[in-house]
Amino acid sequence: MFSFMRKRPAFQGGVHPDDRKQATSGLPIEPLPLPARLYLPVQQHIGAAARPVVKAGDTVLKGQMIAQGDGAVSAAVHAPTSGRILAVAPHPAPHPSGLPVETIVIEPDGEECWVDQPDPEHALNLAPEVIARRVAEAGVVGMGGATFPAAIKLNLGSRHHIDTLIINGSECEPYLTCDDRLMRERTDEVIDGIRIIRHALGARRALVVVEDNKPEALSALQARLYEMDTIEAMAVPTRYPMGSEKHMIKAVTGREIPAGKLGADIGVIVHNVGTAYAVHRAVRMGRPLISRIVTVGGGAVRRPANLEVLLGTRVEDLLAHCGGTRQPPARLLMGGPMMGQVMPHAQVPVIKGSNGIIALTAEEINIGQTMPCIRCGRCVAACPCGLMPLEMAARIRNEDMDGAVDYGLMDCVACGSCSYVCPSHIPLVQFFHHAKGVLGARREQQRRQEEIKRLAQQRRERQEAEARAKAEAAERRKAEREAAKRKAEEAKAARAAKAAAVQEPPKTPAADQAET
Repeated sequence: MFSFMRKRPAFQGGVHPDDRKQATSGLPIEPLPLPARLYLPVQQHIGAAARPVVKAGDTVLKGQMIAQGDGAVSAAVHAPTSGRILAVAPHPAPHPSGLPVETIVIEPDGEECWVDQPDPEHALNLAPEVIARRVAEAGVVGMGGATFPAAIKLNLGSRHHIDTLIINGSECEPYLTCDDRLMRERTDEVIDGIRIIRHALGARRALVVVEDNKPEALSALQARLYEMDTIEAMAVPTRYPMGSEKHMIKAVTGREIPAGKLGADIGVIVHNVGTAYAVHRAVRMGRPLISRIVTVGGGAVRRPANLEVLLGTRVEDLLAHCGGTRQPPARLLMGGPMMGQVMPHAQVPVIKGSNGIIALTAEEINIGQTMPCIRCGRCVAACPCGLMPLEMAARIRNEDMDGAVDYGLMDCVACGSCSYVCPSHIPLVQFFHHAKGVLGARREQQRRQEEIKRLAQQRRERQEAEARAKAEAAERRKAEREAAKRKAEEAKAARAAKAAAVQEPPKTPAADQAET
């Protein structure tokens, strides 16, 4: 149906980094043994942090909710195994800063006792709102790394006309092969999840998009799809960042998302294959999101692997299972080398968005000395969003954040293509992260100032209302006193008149004549 789209460039810009997937693409998924401790941050998603509903000393069962979604954009957290809550306390987060975040620490009991054993559900008979609610209760988020709560996207079908569902199986980041292995080994479960999502959205068709460097995954999908499914598995050229939502939509449908809009505004929703698998588990089996597939790779790792890992497992446990490292990693990444986060150490836990742990050697990084920009324009040619990274970076250096915004900073997807091709080794994407952080802090400060103004205005209005109420009450009391005084005077006058009438006898006609 869409073969004509494969003959033209998928999108402008982009790069072709060495994918370096050979070390793990042929390795089947293997389960990681139960660790001694699990560290579960309550913030594993975009939006408000979940609210803990357990405390130290509590015992929990596998799949039990231990932190409840708090707010419109939030996601629940569940116990990956049965055991005892050791603490609800700060622990280093899987973030370059390494700053502590509120974390629930579980000591497994080794019994793996589930909270319940629900019967399989006839998911395609469920109403869309029921599917979305079950996905929300299961804590499912976008598994491609964005970690946006999946239930919110499922509800978009009630507010937008969604005609196309795209399932992102491109996995365009180098080293990562977890989605590839998931599509090859758990094909039926992935397809079932796609059917459930398509049903919830009311989409007419679904496209599973796989880069052409994953022929086995594409073949596995195509072998299990039928005409009646209205699902098509299609290959697209291997080009980074094919996994970006707006670029994938452009590549397979030809539609462009306007600035400041969402895919739903043009009738398209994108979910990751890992999300489809998690939806299958949540809706069909009643199972929350408590584990995920993680690729462990990089030149520093002794035995690369694709592991099924319980959420909350620390990175050091994954590396130990893979035989440790040959040498201290020059860079430890959570995610791929293009958009992944640099980890401060290996004591941080795996969370819902952790699709890879990559331990790179100095030779793999191969970062040269940063030099001045030579204005060669390679970053402009590589930018898949059609921006001018060199101009944005120049303004950011001069602290002109508004000028960078004028050049499209907020449309940047931080894919790192510009940094990859820069011959001067300028860390352009880091400039953009910095600028967005500054702007975010500025917006937060402005929001707080506006909130302070709003609260002050409410206080003034409340004080004025109280003053008016007091004045009105005083006027009412004065009026009541005056009315009571008049009434009393009238009553007194009436009594006096009555008394005078009683004391003075009525005059007779004879008396009147005598006076005369």
